[in-house]
Amino acid sequence: MSKILVVDDEQSIVDVLSYNLVKAGHQPIVARDGEAALRLARAERPDLVILDLMLPGIDGLDVCREIRKEGSLPVIMLTARDEEIDRVVGLELGADDYVVKPFSVRELMARVKSVLRRASAPPQVTESQVLQVGDLRLDIARREASWRSKPFEFTSIQFELLRVMMTSPGRVFTREELLDQVWGYDYFGDTRTVDSAVKRLRARLREVAPDAELIVTVRDAGYKLNDD
Repeated sequence: MSKILVVDDEQSIVDVLSYNLVKAGHQPIVARDGEAALRLARAERPDLVILDLMLPGIDGLDVCREIRKEGSLPVIMLTARDEEIDRVVGLELGADDYVVKPFSVRELMARVKSVLRRASAPPQVTESQVLQVGDLRLDIARREASWRSKPFEFTSIQFELLRVMMTSPGRVFTREELLDQVWGYDYFGDTRTVDSAVKRLRARLREVAPDAELIVTVRDAGYKLNDD
């Protein structure tokens, strides 16, 4: 059973999500505003947050920002159909996924399943438990990353992006390949999700390795890990 924090001020949506989460074997916790969401996220330590962007008090983007400052708790955002800019900002802040209102319950539950699986499943290791490219090191079994022996924090998506690209340094991965290998074949999103996630990962790596350009964009092709 996973504990899932549902943050929305619309009673009908709270009821639908709570019912379907319980039906799927999860334990829903409900917050109706941003302040309550942050309080419950800290006190209850949920496995996932389903977060509406339009909230009274602290809005969803600020809630996502605070959650991401404090750890790698997975977040699925709920957005209105005309809030594309907010969706992009939310992804750049570290949200793992988004669903557009009005949404299909079946689609949302599939996304919940996919995000929980990525966050909790043990890593799939083939040849090596540790990947090393230059001064960048990734311990897959321990889920630890370091640059020049100095550890740094990351989200589950950032870890998976690093893992995939570090298996083949210098190889260009298309956006479709990254969607398939990181998010999974059943993911409902599009390639803009990859762009936002790579942008966040690149910014994180620049914080820990300001003198190195580790991820390279190959125009009209995709992304690769710099193997120089």
